[in-house]
Amino acid sequence: MSEEPTPAGGRGARSQAGRGGTPLWRHVRDDLRLRLEQGEFVDSFPGEMELAKRYEVSRHTIRAALRELREQGLVTAAKGRRPRPAGAAVIEQPVGALYSLFASVEAAGLEQRSIVRNLDIRADAHVAVRLGMEESTPLLYLERIRLADGEPLAHDKVWMLASDARALLDTDFSHTALYDELAERCGIRLAGGEEHIKAVTPTAAEQKLLGLPEGVAAFSIERLGRTHGRSVEWRTTLIRGDRFSVVARFDARAGYRLDPAGAPFTRPRRSVRGLTPAH
Repeated sequence: MSEEPTPAGGRGARSQAGRGGTPLWRHVRDDLRLRLEQGEFVDSFPGEMELAKRYEVSRHTIRAALRELREQGLVTAAKGRRPRPAGAAVIEQPVGALYSLFASVEAAGLEQRSIVRNLDIRADAHVAVRLGMEESTPLLYLERIRLADGEPLAHDKVWMLASDARALLDTDFSHTALYDELAERCGIRLAGGEEHIKAVTPTAAEQKLLGLPEGVAAFSIERLGRTHGRSVEWRTTLIRGDRFSVVARFDARAGYRLDPAGAPFTRPRRSVRGLTPAH
């Protein structure tokens, strides 16, 4: 080992492994858990090779310890990427601004990828009414599992008027921003809209879909996007509460406005061309 300070589970973990027949990986796990709780790995978390060197054990032993820490929700890791403390690199959404989850993820230093589950043209009476259209209006539907550094972050569903967005049908949405493609392929740029954000308890199916540890809440986000006085997008997103936060900026003169929790989400009427943004 190097001459740097030896962690509590360094040489000690190796030398004490035989006492009481306790496996080496448990000593490593317990030491890493203690150091995580003390906030030692806020900036970075060592990779498997570095940990094996520090503790003078095999990578198999390190993987067993990390597997336990992942199951306990203390660290996260994706294939081909080094582990990191759970809860690190939280994606922030600014309140009162049009934002892109794609851009927010990459701004946090993470790679954004998506698993496309559906991309087609369909009818949805409920959504069509929200967009101020007749119930049978054809809609483009895009459903994705959004990943951040290879780990599930959000379940995203988007509906747009087929007349506006049909050109998106041949787009590869595995690594691209919807709004960029909408602007380039369809000549449409969102100018604003409304969002309703609330904390929810995910169902068992949603927990499995997003890889959520038990007891972790999620954010439910509903967005109505507008441009030039008309609605063009209805979106629902379920996003992990342990990796997402909402940020409100304000000043002493203008302040800021947050609608009361539980306030009803405004639905567009067919006679109204657009909605006033909530903030």
